[in-house]
Amino acid sequence: MILAVDIGNTDMVFGVYSDTEWIHQFRHPTREYANLDGHLADQMRVMNIDFSDIDMAVLSSVVPGASPVVQRLLHHHLGDRLKVMGPDLYALFPFAVSNPYEIGADLVANSIAAFSQLRTACIVVDFGTALTFSTINSRGEIEGVAIAPGLKTAMKSLFMNAAQLPEVPLDWPDSVIGKGTAHALQAGILKGYVGLVRELIHQIRVEKNNQHLPVIATGGLSEILPPLNNDFLTIDRNLTLEGLKWVAEFIQSNHSGATV
Repeated sequence: MILAVDIGNTDMVFGVYSDTEWIHQFRHPTREYANLDGHLADQMRVMNIDFSDIDMAVLSSVVPGASPVVQRLLHHHLGDRLKVMGPDLYALFPFAVSNPYEIGADLVANSIAAFSQLRTACIVVDFGTALTFSTINSRGEIEGVAIAPGLKTAMKSLFMNAAQLPEVPLDWPDSVIGKGTAHALQAGILKGYVGLVRELIHQIRVEKNNQHLPVIATGGLSEILPPLNNDFLTIDRNLTLEGLKWVAEFIQSNHSGATV
């Protein structure tokens, strides 16, 4: 049984994988990391499993403030069965991780999962707090990343910095011509982001001289822009967890004594 944990800027995502499927997933607000222990214990009871049932856990984080607290908690329960995504762990992989001290651990996990599924160069678009575009080459390495504000981040920025603009739900508008403030915000951000995503994908394909470079979308908001559905080969909201699972299985198969 594998426990995958991804600490993002908004939520921590936990997934438990057994045999051939994800048997349970849950989220916990990242800002409430100090209260995680009780929530985690509750979820373990819901699953009717004990920490001793976990063969290996892999932790990914892009939030330095939360990382040590969550790592200590998981290490308390799991000991050396906990592995943490980072340069020491990357050294075990059969491919290079460029700029290992700068690249987000979630992006590494995304690239691992995407390449293991496609076995070819590809693009991963992650719709999270940040909107990221990772270009992965035919060796499974991330060549580079483009980063833009995520949809909710853009909306909150306007809400916080423009006195007369409210925070509105990210509901797809019927028209790009807003008939009111909420509609105008939805039209500008949601319909505008369709163009942003398509243009960045196009520019990556131009630079790579490959107009057929496949694209995988992931992240909590990956299905919020309906016109983009046909632009993606697939939408996999579990892509990061899948990458962390791959890491656990790789270590179990090849480096059973690894202590990183």
